[in-house]
Amino acid sequence: MGGTPAETPQASVMVDLIISLDGYASAEGWPGWWGLEGPEYLAWLDQEAERNYTFLLGANTYRLMSGMSDEAAAGGSGFSEEEGASLTGLAAVPKVVFSSTLQEPLTWPNSELVRGDAVEAVRRMKQSGDRPMSTLGSLSLCRSLLAAGLVDRFRLVVFPVITGRTGRERIYDGYPDVALQLVQSRTFDGRLQLLEYVPTVLDGPPGASRT
Repeated sequence: MGGTPAETPQASVMVDLIISLDGYASAEGWPGWWGLEGPEYLAWLDQEAERNYTFLLGANTYRLMSGMSDEAAAGGSGFSEEEGASLTGLAAVPKVVFSSTLQEPLTWPNSELVRGDAVEAVRRMKQSGDRPMSTLGSLSLCRSLLAAGLVDRFRLVVFPVITGRTGRERIYDGYPDVALQLVQSRTFDGRLQLLEYVPTVLDGPPGASRT
């Protein structure tokens, strides 16, 4: 009997970001999560940790996050209890680090070093795997994966602050034009807004004439 062969399932890729209302990933002098994390949001983070993502990150984020994770595990770091638990928990999660400057062996547990072009590496990972992947920080990596059309979900948690004077790491600089179809939204603790989209990279504004 004939039939259409079943398609091989592909791993999904999600860009996952926390962001201020004016588009920054962090702000100088502000605490983690801008000091606005609450019990609903923290419970949701715990649930997300059980979804078994493989995290994708670049060298700068690896250096920063691995150092913070080690510091939190050592105790007496000044992190809040919630921040410390989140940071130390990352040691047990599979991580793929894209870098031409880091050297093996990587000291952060469960970290795999991949050299070469990150976009092509993630493209191969999507084709050959079935485990969901999510970015961890790494704004330039997020931008490159989105521009290459490899991102299946674009998820933001918007924090209700404007950090125009102290904001650091502008998220959308250098992005292509992107259409976003909202597929999920939720409010945490009456103040944090989760927005999850299916992104479509555009050649230009919709309806613009092309010659």
